[in-house]
Amino acid sequence: MWITLNICLYLSFTCISVAFIPSSNSCQLQGKFKLNGMYQDGDFLIGGLFEVQHLKVFPELNFKAEPELPDCEEFYLASFQQAQTMVFAINEINNNHSLLPNITLGYQIYDNCLRLGVAFRAAIDLISGTEESFSNLNCTGPPPVIGIIGDPGSTQSIAISSVLGLFRVPIVSYYATCSCLSDRNKYPSFFRTIPSDAFQVRAMIQILKHFGWTWVGLLYSDDDYGIYAAQSFHQEMQVFGGCVAFSEILPYDNNHRDIQRIVEVIQTSTARVVVAFSTDLLSLMDELLLQNVTGKQWIASEAWTTTPVLHTPHYLPLLGGTLGIAIRRGEIQGLCYFLLHLHPDNNPKNSMKKIFWENMFGCKFDVRGKKVEQEQEQGRKVCTGQEDLSSTDTSYNDVSELRASYNVYKAVYALAHALHDLMQCEEGRGPFSGNSCANINKLQPWQIVHYLQKVNFTTGFGDHVSFDKNGDALAIYDVMNWQPSSDGSIIVRTVGVVDEGAATGKVLTLDEDALYWNFETKNPPRSVCSESCPPGTRRAMRKGLPVCCFDCLPCADGEISYTTDSTECVMCPNEFWSSPENDRCVPKEVEFLSYKDPLGISLTTASLLGTSFCALVMVIFAHHRNTPVVRANNSELSFLLLCSLKLCFLCVLLYIGQPQLWTCQLRHAVFGISFVLCISSILVKTMVVIAVFKSSRPEGKATLKWFGAAQQRGTIVALTTTQVAICTVWLSTASPTPHKNSQYISSKIVYECAIGSVAGFCLLLGYICLLAAVSFMLAFMARKLPDHFNEAKFITFSMLIFCAVWITFIPAYVSSPGKYSVAVEIFAILASSFGLLLAIFAPKCYIIILHPERNTKKAIMGRVTQKI
Repeated sequence: MWITLNICLYLSFTCISVAFIPSSNSCQLQGKFKLNGMYQDGDFLIGGLFEVQHLKVFPELNFKAEPELPDCEEFYLASFQQAQTMVFAINEINNNHSLLPNITLGYQIYDNCLRLGVAFRAAIDLISGTEESFSNLNCTGPPPVIGIIGDPGSTQSIAISSVLGLFRVPIVSYYATCSCLSDRNKYPSFFRTIPSDAFQVRAMIQILKHFGWTWVGLLYSDDDYGIYAAQSFHQEMQVFGGCVAFSEILPYDNNHRDIQRIVEVIQTSTARVVVAFSTDLLSLMDELLLQNVTGKQWIASEAWTTTPVLHTPHYLPLLGGTLGIAIRRGEIQGLCYFLLHLHPDNNPKNSMKKIFWENMFGCKFDVRGKKVEQEQEQGRKVCTGQEDLSSTDTSYNDVSELRASYNVYKAVYALAHALHDLMQCEEGRGPFSGNSCANINKLQPWQIVHYLQKVNFTTGFGDHVSFDKNGDALAIYDVMNWQPSSDGSIIVRTVGVVDEGAATGKVLTLDEDALYWNFETKNPPRSVCSESCPPGTRRAMRKGLPVCCFDCLPCADGEISYTTDSTECVMCPNEFWSSPENDRCVPKEVEFLSYKDPLGISLTTASLLGTSFCALVMVIFAHHRNTPVVRANNSELSFLLLCSLKLCFLCVLLYIGQPQLWTCQLRHAVFGISFVLCISSILVKTMVVIAVFKSSRPEGKATLKWFGAAQQRGTIVALTTTQVAICTVWLSTASPTPHKNSQYISSKIVYECAIGSVAGFCLLLGYICLLAAVSFMLAFMARKLPDHFNEAKFITFSMLIFCAVWITFIPAYVSSPGKYSVAVEIFAILASSFGLLLAIFAPKCYIIILHPERNTKKAIMGRVTQKI
C-alpha cells in the first residue's frame, strides 16, 4: 500500500513536470520518460502497453532529487511476440482495402517493465504525445492515439483506467482479468478481449461441478488479480453449493515461513482439490516437492495454466493431471512469416527491436559511438541486424498456442472496426447530438468509445468478437490437462471447452477419455467434506462447520426424500406412507378385520360354533319338549331366548369384512335388538319364576293370572320395540358410515365404521345395560327360591357374567387400536352370548341328556314336597 502511495505521489509530481508551459507563442515539453518501445507513423495511432521486460529494482523515491530513470531487465520473448502481433495486425489492416480504406494506421508501443509506475508513465506519454513543442496554444486536433491496447496487468489497468477513463480514452486490454474492471461507473472506457475473472471463476466452477468436487482449497496471490478472483470464487462456490476448506494468500515476497505454513495447511486438509489464482507459484511448488506433498488435484487459473516454467519433469509427480482453463487459442495466418522476417533499425523509437535482437542472439549493437572493432576486442559479439531468426526455436516464433497474442490481434481489430464504423457515419443520421457524426479532424476519444461498444465482427479463425454492456468479451475458455510427455516433462493438452454462449446450452464440454489423472486409480478423486446423503435421508449440518460438512439422518416414519442431498424430508399425503427405505410414498395398508385374517377366522369360527350350539339346544329342547324340564318355566320363552342368542352369535359376522354402508348400519342395530330380545326374555323368564313361586303360596295364587303367556309376550315385544325405536331414530339422524381412520396407526388406514352419533350408541348400550341390571337384581332376589321351581341362580350367574363382560369391554375397547377394537367388541358379544347360553341351558341339557331319570314330574314334585 505504501509503495503504491509513493508511486502515485511520484507520478503526480512527474505529470506536473511534463505539463505544457506557455513560452512565447508555443508549448514546450519540459521532460521525457525513458521508455523502450516501437513506433510507426500513420493517420491515426494506436497505443500499446506490453510486459516485455522486468524492472527488478525500482528507483528510490525520496522527493529530494529527481528520480533516476529505470533500467528494465529480463527480456520476455513471448511478450514481445504479443507486441509484434499488434504490429502485424495493424499492417494487415493497412493492406486491407475493405477495412479503413484510404486510412493508414500507425502505432506507438511501450514496455511497462511489469511495474505500475512505468506503465503509468507510458500511458501518460501515449495520451500527451511526444512532440517537443506545439504552436497551437489551444491544443486542438485529434489525440496522439485513438486508443490503447493494454495494459496486460489488472493492477496497472485499474490505475491507468481510473485516470484515462476521466477523458474517455478507450483502453482495450488483452490480459487484464480482474472482475472489478467491469464496473462501468469507475472504468467507463475500459474494454477487454479476455473474459473477466468472474467468467473465469464460473468456468472453474463448471469443472468442479462436473466432477462433484464440493470441498476445495483456495490459494491466491496478494494482488488485485488474486484478491478479486478469490472474492468471486467464494461467491460462486456458495451459489454452487460447494465449500472452501481453506483460503490462503500467497505471500508477495515469497516469505519462506509463510510458504511453509501454507504447505502445512494443504497437507493437513481433507480437501483433495486445490484451486490457485496466481502468476508465481514456483516457491510454493518447490516447498511442496520438498515435503513430498502429493495426491492433490490442482485446478489452475488462466494465469498459470500454460506457464512453461512448471512443465519440467521435476514437477510431474506434483502437478501431473492438473486441470486448468486457458484463454481461447486462435490461429493467425501469416504471423509466423512476419515474426521471422523482423529486422532492427536505427530509429531510436524502435529501441525494443534492438533489445529483442540482442537477447535473441546474445550480441550487442554499437553502443555510445563504440566501434565494432572495440566491441570485438572486449569479447562481445556484435549484432549486425542480419542474423537469421528462422534458425531459432523460441517462444517468440512458436505460433502453435496463440492465446494472449490472439487476444491482442482481436483488440487491434476491435479498435479498427470501431474507427471504420465511425467513418461510415452519414451526416444527419449520426448517433451524436443533432444526429451529427464525429469530425475526423477533431476526433474525440468518447466518440471512439461509443462505436467500440457496438463492435461486432468475426475473425479469420471464426471467433465472434463483441462486448457486453460492461466492456467484457464473450466468455470462451479452453480446458487444459497437464499430461506426461515422452521425455518425462509436462505437456499441456486441450481436453475441452467452456463456452457460456454455446448454442446447445451445454456450457462445459469435456473429452473425458483424453484426461490424465495422476492417481493410482487413474480416476478423478473424491473431494467432499461429507459423502452425499442418499434418498431416504436428509442433511443435518454440523455445528461450526461449512454447509458441505453434514451428517445424514434417516427421514422419520411417514416422511421421504427422493433426491440425493435433500435438506429436509417431506410428509407423504394422507393416504400414503413412506417405504421402508423412506425414498418414496406408497399407499397405506388398509386394515380391517377380514375373513382371511387369523383373528377374523377364529372369531368367525366361534360365532358359527355358538350358532350351532344354539341350534343343537333347540333340537334337544324340541325333541324333549313334553318333558318337565323343558316345560318348566315356559318352554316358549326358552325357544325365544335360544333364537335371540342365535341372532347374537350371527350378528358378529356383520363386524367382520371390509366395512360397507349397509353392514355399518346393521351391525349395531342387529346387535342392540338381538341383545334386548335376549335380555327381555331372561327378564320375563325371571319374572315367571318369581310369579310361579308366589302362586304356590296361598296368598299368591292369583299372581299367574296377571302374568300369563299373553302378558309375557307383550312385555318382550314392548321392551324390544323400545330398542327398535332407538335404532330407527339413530340410523335416520346420524347413521354409522364407513370411515378411513389414520389416527390410530399413522402407517395404516383403519377401515372402520364411524358410529355417527355417540349419543345414539350410548343410548343403545345403556338400554341393554338397564335391562341387564334389572334382570340381575330380580334374579339375585329370587336366588334362594326352591331349586326345582326356579332358574334364578343360573340367571343370576349368567347376568353376572354378562355385566362383567360389558364392564370390562369399555376400557378394552377404548385402548385397542385399529381392527383390535372391533375384535374386542366381537369378543364381548361372543363371551356374553356364550355365558348366557351355558349358564342357562347347560344345566337343563345335563339333566335331559345325562340324567333323564330326573326329568320327570314325580322327581320334581317329590323334591318339592321334601323341601316344603
